[in-house]
Amino acid sequence: MTSTQPLIRMKNITKKFPGVIANDKINLDLYPGQIHALLGENGSGKSTLMSILTGLYLPTEGSIEIDGQETKIESPSDAIAHGIGMVHQHFKLINTFTVAENIALSQSHGSFLLKEDEIAAEIGKFGEKYGLYVDPKAFIWQLSVGEKQRVEILRMLYHDSKILILDEPTAVLTPQETRELFINLRRMADDGCAVVFISHKMNEVLELADQVTVLRGGVVTGSIGKAEMERHKLIKMMIGRDVLNAYEKSDARIGDVVLEIKDVSAYNDMHVKGLKDISFNVREGEIYGIAGVSGNGQKELAEVIAGLRTAMLGSIKFHGEEIANMHPDELIARGISLVPEDRLGMGMVPNLDAVDNVILKGYDSPKYGKGHFIDKKAAIAATKAIVEEFNIKMSSIFQPVKLMSGGNIQKLLLGREINNNPRLMVVLYPVRGLDIGAIEEVHKLLLELRSKGTSIILISEDLDELAQLADRVGVIFDGKILGEFPVSEMDTEKIGALMAGVTDMGGAQHENQN
Repeated sequence: MTSTQPLIRMKNITKKFPGVIANDKINLDLYPGQIHALLGENGSGKSTLMSILTGLYLPTEGSIEIDGQETKIESPSDAIAHGIGMVHQHFKLINTFTVAENIALSQSHGSFLLKEDEIAAEIGKFGEKYGLYVDPKAFIWQLSVGEKQRVEILRMLYHDSKILILDEPTAVLTPQETRELFINLRRMADDGCAVVFISHKMNEVLELADQVTVLRGGVVTGSIGKAEMERHKLIKMMIGRDVLNAYEKSDARIGDVVLEIKDVSAYNDMHVKGLKDISFNVREGEIYGIAGVSGNGQKELAEVIAGLRTAMLGSIKFHGEEIANMHPDELIARGISLVPEDRLGMGMVPNLDAVDNVILKGYDSPKYGKGHFIDKKAAIAATKAIVEEFNIKMSSIFQPVKLMSGGNIQKLLLGREINNNPRLMVVLYPVRGLDIGAIEEVHKLLLELRSKGTSIILISEDLDELAQLADRVGVIFDGKILGEFPVSEMDTEKIGALMAGVTDMGGAQHENQN
């Protein structure tokens, strides 16, 4: 049961940036006991609206009421003091601090000079309660993206926030973990919290939300309750058109093996084996999907192939040539491309503009200049061509890329890599955090690459995505491929079990071996 008095009332919120109205007279009511889904394409104004509620931006016009009283939220500390917590799409963590230190830093009560063991114990209790365990003494830089997201969720829970805003919280969870999270979000709502759930997974919204508000182009296109929610209706409200439920795959011939990985082992950032004698191969013009929960060796595998991490043992052959532990520049020259999971932290330089990011991996090539001199005209022309070809929306190619929406950052990153005509592309979680329209565009880009004979390793946790795009799927757990299937023989239940380390349907667990 929800209260008749909203916990939060955002009235006629308008936010203007130079040349852009990001929010235009938006009204939003958040009730205790209610899970409220916020939907909209990247750039629709969702992030801006939530940034106003959490004190990162001040509204140009409009007001916010908390418990019926008009309140000014002028900083994130104001928001925290009023019980408003948010897990952002791009994490707000300090890489050189531990999990416990990051959470202690953000507290608004008590002494900062607490013993780390005491903080760790409290974090452990929250982790156990909500199924979100992370080692409190681990440094943030040692964690996978999935583990970093868990830290953000734990930090919000640690503050005992009453308004909980979660941006794509299930992106790194298994179906079982997602169900557990949903149970806990419902429990928090039943305890009187107002939960804002930002997701582009329509089935999750339909399952979890009590109310949905849809934004498009900075305005609210509709707000409907549980009884009125229909997938088709919500998609139309989001993007103004229908989207494809399936893609047409060309019948391009799958060629010979181009990448052969045999018995490769590698350490992770905590100097524990992240890859354990992993073996598989990829063919020309094939999308080889890798399914698994984040933190099971995906990052290490991608970095070993791209030359960013040392392979301790084993062989990696590309077109018959041994390439294990080659320098990244040599692998780029051979046509091996990496699209990392952390698109802003590793794929791009956030404070550089689109032009500088486009030439980041090829600034010293004849394409962009001679010797030590960069041909700026060539760089600008290449950037403009990528922006036009991949339908990238930005106010200027000379603005820092950190000001772009997640979908447009990902398309710029993919555009840069595709522009280099890769022979093999390793892509990690390419649509994580993207809206339905952007997901469709990214998927079409990958299928177009496949049709041209490029081999693709697609690392994803979304089995529907793998079923739509991949030709074969391997399941990774604890640094090993536990099973491999043609996509036509994908069994969701069996793959889900392997993702959890169950190697037989009788329930035996894969044995960890360090």
